[in-house]
Amino acid sequence: MAADETRGTAHGTAPVPLSVLDLVTVGAGHTATEALRTSVELAKLTESRGFHRYWVAEHHSMPGVASSSPAVILAHLAAHTERIRLGSGGVMLPNHAPLVIAEQFGTLEALAPNRVDLGLGRAPGTDGATAAALRRSDRLHEGADDFPEQLAELTRFLDDDFPDGHPYRRIHAVPGPVQSTSPGGVQSPHRPPIWLLGSSGFSARLAAELGLPFAFAHHFSAQNTIPALDLYRETFRPSEILAEPYALIGVSALATDDEKEARRQVLAASLNMIRLRTGRPGLVPTPEEAEAYEFSAVERDFAASWNANVVHGTADEVRAGLDDLQKRTGADELMITSHAHSGALRLRSYELIADAYGLPAA
Repeated sequence: MAADETRGTAHGTAPVPLSVLDLVTVGAGHTATEALRTSVELAKLTESRGFHRYWVAEHHSMPGVASSSPAVILAHLAAHTERIRLGSGGVMLPNHAPLVIAEQFGTLEALAPNRVDLGLGRAPGTDGATAAALRRSDRLHEGADDFPEQLAELTRFLDDDFPDGHPYRRIHAVPGPVQSTSPGGVQSPHRPPIWLLGSSGFSARLAAELGLPFAFAHHFSAQNTIPALDLYRETFRPSEILAEPYALIGVSALATDDEKEARRQVLAASLNMIRLRTGRPGLVPTPEEAEAYEFSAVERDFAASWNANVVHGTADEVRAGLDDLQKRTGADELMITSHAHSGALRLRSYELIADAYGLPAA
């Protein structure tokens, strides 16, 4: 892995590189088409402002999240961008055959050479019934416990290096390295770097053992952030990929021109999460719906706890919150996800954050 594939350069006054995590959220009254158009606009905006990478997260059976097919979305974003790194944050490995992922991301690498990251998670990114529908009956036995074996298989497909005698020795992921060994073949020297994603210690330890970069989901598992990062750094083994640990954290942040508007949007996002956690997923509600909703005592406590981990307010307030989080965690990179009912507010949030850090405008 080349150094520039992982170690971005901080721009402006940001202490570390800033990146984007996109769930392609769909607000009430809006369509998936509109959400995907916002993603294109956001990728172009953040590329122009010097954000380092743009990842799309895999989710299923959630009306308010239109990112069920990261590879498809990333191919579309590749056609509308030139420099920003594109990747999955992540692809949920238990949901897919490793060969399929190797082919999809080999294709993405061919479309956008040396710009593609393959972030992998071991959770299904959905409920058990949906996971079963994704995997079909012959793969129901596979799950998070099989993740290291699935990861090893995927890596061998990406590198095309199954040993002699292996049943997959004559199977090749294309596009991929096999093309360089075919008569007259010329193949790109790059292949998508693998990142491990996690919200607990399992993937932190595995990433450390394999010498891989690690991305932690602080935005929904804040209490585990520092323990997981400590575990990753303490157990890290240098590899051909990384000489020293590299960890980014995903953080929920929303900047608005008016502090009150930020609070309204965050309240709506917390109502959306309450509905998801109680088996009632839907479109992201409007702030007006959230303000009229009668939260139970348990729901109010959940909303308060959830919102405490969302950095929100004016641009200066968000910058201060992000700086403090980076200092507390020692993160090498901050990957920002902004949740708002409308695409326009999401775009404005990243623009305000870029302004707050003095990131150059194209």
